[in-house]
Amino acid sequence: TMPREPAVLRQNILDTTAAILACGIDPKKCFLFRQSLVPEHAELAWILGCLTNVPRLLRLPQWKMKRASQSNEGTVGLLTYPVLQAADILLYKSTRVPVGEDQVLHLELAQDIAQHFNKKYGEFFPVPKAILSEL
Repeated sequence: TMPREPAVLRQNILDTTAAILACGIDPKKCFLFRQSLVPEHAELAWILGCLTNVPRLLRLPQWKMKRASQSNEGTVGLLTYPVLQAADILLYKSTRVPVGEDQVLHLELAQDIAQHFNKKYGEFFPVPKAILSEL
């Protein structure tokens, strides 16, 4: 949600990919792709954003904390990032999502958005459940 230098962003993408492969992810057994190259993420985020009310996003603690660190000038990207996260989850019809404690509220938003979408347009998205690690 913060502007980055293009060269630094490209290097970060390569570094992250290298780290994922170094952790043992086998690209012969799973799909490894750059999410920004899949336009459906942003397209679904737009649709879901049209179903999400601003007061709900303003109540998220991550918004309040990060906005405070940005001199109370939080960006639209920062505000709507949880909707993009919901799109990332729902696009693949995920049923279980590994999350840390700090992301539980964002997953709850994704659950609420899925339920709202399904109520309005018919059963389409599974309502994802959290997989919380004890570590």
